Amino acid sequence: MADISAELVKQLRERTGAGFMDCKKALTEADGDLDKATTILRERGLAAAAKKSSREAREGLVSSYIHTGGRVGVLIEVNCETDFVARTDEFQKLVRDLAVQVAGLSPKYVDRESIPAEDLQAKKAELMADESVQKKPEAIRPQIVEGQLNKWFGQVCLVDQPFRDEERTVGELITDRIATIGENIRVRRFARYALGEDT
Repeated sequence: MADISAELVKQLRERTGAGFMDCKKALTEADGDLDKATTILRERGLAAAAKKSSREAREGLVSSYIHTGGRVGVLIEVNCETDFVARTDEFQKLVRDLAVQVAGLSPKYVDRESIPAEDLQAKKAELMADESVQKKPEAIRPQIVEGQLNKWFGQVCLVDQPFRDEERTVGELITDRIATIGENIRVRRFARYALGEDT
């Protein structure tokens, strides 16, 4: 069994945001391997987040972000379960990060469920009618359209977009925060304004 130093626990805490005892347990379980311990904490966090996802989230923040130069602005509402959590630095940082994401990558929808049915059907029809899809055998066209649709979700749905230059999506970032903060968190809505653009 590896000797778990306080410095190693500190490194894992900085990497994951998890509590001291959780980090120590994960490091003990991973025999002092920082990457394995991170994976263990992430898996536990995902399980905890899944349990919390059905809980009511009515508190939170409405926040704004104006990009340098004043050409792009965002209003965003992010909900959590309690006013106490809404006032924490960690939650406020998450809300700001999400607002910056909306400003930079200009998603149209929060998630797949928020896409109006008629917009989704129109996109499917557009993809199916594409010349490159029509050249393929009829039996595999639906799978091709499904793959292209998933790629489209990654562009237009906030939670499906890659978060900054990281490997994870915005949805995975939110799940990580649910695990560390201990409350359900969801983006309720946002509005993005760009100078000279029609809404």
